[in-house]
Amino acid sequence: MAFTVNPIKFGTDGWRGVIAADFTFERVATLAPLAAQVLAENYGDTAANRTVIVGYDRRFMAEDFAQVTAESLQEAGFDVLLSECFAPTPAFSWAAKAHNALGAIVMTASHNPAAYLGLKVKSAFGGSVPPEITEQIEAMIGKTLPQAEKPGKITKFDPWINYCQGLQQKVNITAIKEAIASDKLKVYVDVMHGAAATGLERLLGCPVEEINSDRDPLFGGGAPEPLPKYLPDFFRAIKEGAKQHPDSIRVGLVFDGDSDRIAGADAAGNFLSSQVLIPILIEHLAQRKGFTGEIVKTVSGSDLIPRLAKLYGRSVYETPIGYKYIGDRMLNAEVMIGGEESGGIGYGTHIPERDALLSALYILEAVVESGEDLGAIYARLQQKTNFTAHYDRIDLPLASMDVRSKLLERLKNDTPQEVAGMTVVDCLDVDGYKFRMDENTWLLIRFSGTEPVLRLYCQATTMPEVRKILEWARDWANSV
Repeated sequence: MAFTVNPIKFGTDGWRGVIAADFTFERVATLAPLAAQVLAENYGDTAANRTVIVGYDRRFMAEDFAQVTAESLQEAGFDVLLSECFAPTPAFSWAAKAHNALGAIVMTASHNPAAYLGLKVKSAFGGSVPPEITEQIEAMIGKTLPQAEKPGKITKFDPWINYCQGLQQKVNITAIKEAIASDKLKVYVDVMHGAAATGLERLLGCPVEEINSDRDPLFGGGAPEPLPKYLPDFFRAIKEGAKQHPDSIRVGLVFDGDSDRIAGADAAGNFLSSQVLIPILIEHLAQRKGFTGEIVKTVSGSDLIPRLAKLYGRSVYETPIGYKYIGDRMLNAEVMIGGEESGGIGYGTHIPERDALLSALYILEAVVESGEDLGAIYARLQQKTNFTAHYDRIDLPLASMDVRSKLLERLKNDTPQEVAGMTVVDCLDVDGYKFRMDENTWLLIRFSGTEPVLRLYCQATTMPEVRKILEWARDWANSV
């Protein structure tokens, strides 16, 4: 039986491939030194040494791939700080900056299904490398580095310690702990068998209700992505909590496989995507914490974001989808918060990296200081801005890359002028095709940067309208 091995290509955040088919020890051992060399060429003048951070999440054999990565870097003459345990990807970005290293290489496939593993490259400044860096890495593939004069050294370290200390200084940990201890606040956390496991307890210094905290490389048969279809245990726990703690403010938090994406739930167990969480965080950071700077959103972000920005006198900067674009903006402007629809949220007072655990701390702080449930906060913000809209997204697997090409050609040459019976009044093609039908209604059709998947995003005034538009988009895609 013949297998097709896909070329090494970096998507919106790193290179990912199927374990044993695309993602092999040999390819990783070849790629890692090339990536480190590119980091050295771009950040060597600012880094204090030729050290590269190497980390991993809880995926199948992730620690073994990290060891191979470390050894290949050592042989190429780089010093390595190798994690002695799994940790969130943001912890390794934090370590890269804290240790003044060239950058970090992290073994993770983030939210992808169990068959995948991946390699993320982080910069010396503590965020995803920009597109021009990944292009340089891809251009190096097939080349041979000169023999190192002497091998580097490998040193083990615990990434959690310094990372947790840094995050704890950014919020009122004491107030959150007191609310939990007095049963005013009940926190339910689904770590989806991923690298956020034990994270909130480490940060808060008190127990929370953690779900799916065991290591399961199959992720319960799903994927470690914070979407409702993968969260039955989470919703069940919150509903049980309503019976056991009826007088508490109940907050649900969900982290993806490497803890750089977040979602949540309110006291009633309603799922809250980052389309809801980002507005809540904007209010908290602008009003209670007094943070300054602009708000960065992607083209798939909620229309509530610019309305809140206007309310608080903030400017909005819009980027293509992919947190690296938000991170790049953070390096060139004063940013209060930047976030993407898929759950990646970051802060200008932090490293230019999405960080789900820091987002969780800010969310808990917002609840404690406001005394309100997340659902109530969001409803109040909608009322304040006279904005009512619903949102959903579906991911449509594609049969082949040929189908992808045909769909892309059709979008370019036969761009829809109507969507679900509604006239398109504007089309934005900065990242995919975003069709706007009226002030509150839009559909975004976009191809995944890491998987053979078509992503369909929609906002409309009612949820039935959202479903109708998404069904239209699904039928449109399947007609090719």
